[in-house]
Amino acid sequence: MTAESDDSARIDLHTPPARDIPPGLHFVSTPIGAARDITLRALDLLARADVLAAEDTRSLRHLMEIHGVALKDRPLVPYHEHNEAQALPRLMRALSEGKSVVYASEAGTPLISDPGFGLARAAIAEGLPVLAAPGASAVLCALTVSGLPSDRFLFAGFAPSAKAARRRFLDELVRTQATLILYESPKRIRETLGECVQVFGEERQAVVCRELTKRFEEVTRGTLADLVSAYDGRDVKGEIVLLIDRGAVVQADAETVEAALDKAMASMSVKDAAAAIADAYGVPRRDVYQLALSRPRPAKDV
Repeated sequence: MTAESDDSARIDLHTPPARDIPPGLHFVSTPIGAARDITLRALDLLARADVLAAEDTRSLRHLMEIHGVALKDRPLVPYHEHNEAQALPRLMRALSEGKSVVYASEAGTPLISDPGFGLARAAIAEGLPVLAAPGASAVLCALTVSGLPSDRFLFAGFAPSAKAARRRFLDELVRTQATLILYESPKRIRETLGECVQVFGEERQAVVCRELTKRFEEVTRGTLADLVSAYDGRDVKGEIVLLIDRGAVVQADAETVEAALDKAMASMSVKDAAAAIADAYGVPRRDVYQLALSRPRPAKDV
């Protein structure tokens, strides 16, 4: 998710504490909209780290200028999916030399539908410290204001752009007993809402959050059918988070449960397969586990 700050003027000159930043890889969350949503700890890290890396160096420079954080002569390394092969060795070399490296994605929390996973994995593989300065996240911000159950949720990322793949993607989520959170393009939101009606039913509660924390923030709540009507014919712009309520647990017949269990046991342990099917079909885990023990294990290829 990208963001454009509404705080165009510099807010204040940030004065970090005198202590040094410990060596290691530090992931820093940046605002998803309002520049004031950055944390003091994030500013401390940006001000004192030996090396800075960013998905978009222009965005990070602008954020630092707003808060009066000087880059000085420190390196600012672009790191994203298109240049990982070149940037990763340079950042790993700095980490192996005992330097502190800060990485910031363009907006929000790194790795949440943003680059950084490869860097984190490489640092962990080398036994190097990996830390995070938590902060803004469109996922959690949307969940907080949605009014949907927050005790259990699944962030599913972006739905596929191709229609057939997107339908399969939604079909796989339909039985998930958790609030679903998706990112979506403003160009596809109407189409996706229409497909959600077909998959989840028009009465399923849902929320569309648009431009969170920004000047034109908008939260639209209702059934999926309500949201289809609300977005019909609109010229939609901005960053969008779609949330869908969990559905009522549907008790499946024994034949359906057995077939699903056999399929799950072909690739999972008895315990894991029983747990997955119990959750998917709203059947007590103990009953499904006993059923799994009584059924023949699928033959495996040698």
